[in-house]
Amino acid sequence: MGQMTRRALLQSAALGAMTAQQRRQPNIILIIADDLGYADLGCYGNTRIRTPNIDRIAAEGMRFTDCTVSWPACTPSRSSILTGRYPQRNGLYDMIRNQEVNWKFEFNEETYALSPEMTLGMDTREVTIGQAMKSAGYATHLVGKWDSGRAKRFLPVQRGFDSFYGFANTGVDFYTHKRYGVPSLFRNNERIEEEGHLTDLFKREALRIIDENRARPFFLYLAFNAPHIASTFDKKARQVPEKYERMYSTEGAPYNRKVEYPALCTQMDDAIGEVMARLRAHGLDDNTLVVFISDNGGDGAADNGPLRGRKAQLFEGGLRIPLIARWPGRIAAGRVNRGFVTTLDLFPTFLSASGAPPPAAVKLDGFDLMPVLEGRAQTQRRECFYQEKSSKAARVGQWKWVEARYGGGLFDLSRDLGEKTDLSAEKPEVLAMVKGAWTRWRKEMDAADPRGPFRDF
Repeated sequence: MGQMTRRALLQSAALGAMTAQQRRQPNIILIIADDLGYADLGCYGNTRIRTPNIDRIAAEGMRFTDCTVSWPACTPSRSSILTGRYPQRNGLYDMIRNQEVNWKFEFNEETYALSPEMTLGMDTREVTIGQAMKSAGYATHLVGKWDSGRAKRFLPVQRGFDSFYGFANTGVDFYTHKRYGVPSLFRNNERIEEEGHLTDLFKREALRIIDENRARPFFLYLAFNAPHIASTFDKKARQVPEKYERMYSTEGAPYNRKVEYPALCTQMDDAIGEVMARLRAHGLDDNTLVVFISDNGGDGAADNGPLRGRKAQLFEGGLRIPLIARWPGRIAAGRVNRGFVTTLDLFPTFLSASGAPPPAAVKLDGFDLMPVLEGRAQTQRRECFYQEKSSKAARVGQWKWVEARYGGGLFDLSRDLGEKTDLSAEKPEVLAMVKGAWTRWRKEMDAADPRGPFRDF
């Protein structure tokens, strides 16, 4: 065999190996914080709360300044992340929760079994991102807060995830893992009991999943319940390790919520830092798309910055969230994107990144963000629509309209991010345009194939 032939064969083999490496689907990790405020991270201007690891992800990737959720609280918002569809289309357009706890009613196993938290869930005809990624050959794992139904038929391992470690309702105590007296921690389909702070336990599970799946593409949905306040009757019970409390309080100061919130943020940030370190240790860093978001706007002790309103409201303070994406070699470092995007866009983006086809006969409400992340295009999104009970809102370009029980108006977000100046009287034609767009959207939702659990059909 001649020298040129041998060289050609070696070059061909090297090219084949490189092509195979390039063809390997990227790992995807979606990290969700619970009730994190728009301005609670250092990379979004916070000078009090220590979040160096999330800030590093932003410095090494792209940070968005104009991302909203589809609903201003957890259950419907997370349903859109899981399905890529408006809550009004996928059927889960209100909270799954037991309101009796507001009157100090403590459930037992018998009464809980018949409660909304146990009997309601995402319609089983919906296709989740877990199912879509599994069909594309991914190992799929969910760690943390599910919030789409606790009955067995609704749990993640029945919805496309190979494993589930976490809780299925809206919130629990960080240490007892109970929701107002009911044990709520699951491994797959079985409830379990073990000791430890949930943020630490979720970190442990995430690291294990990375270790065990390092040789194959994996999709990890890592849904923290931090820094959401604990769902427990004892509002004075400690919910954060002393190590983190001491970072934000003077020695001997009484434990309080003002200390607890930033401490929970920093504890979560440390956990995320360890996840990123484990990717680097396994050489997976450059082939992993990491996305960080909050599930809705901040509440209570959170900082929503210049935004009006908070969680559960349709002003920007309830809808606008941090969105950070990192993928070395595909997303340039240190970028800030001011285009309008939503969490509805994550599902098609993950499909695009993995090369997976969209689910058959499923109408998705989002856009593929990969061209945006790679700096090849501007966002396609120009509008988004919201409804929370009788409250309504619409975003069309720079214009935002709100009609809610707590206030409203027409606002120009390009000049009035705080939604302070109502332009309804000054811009009646714009108001009519935005309200008309919302009405057309509502008609489309009403005409969609009906889904439970709330819709009457």
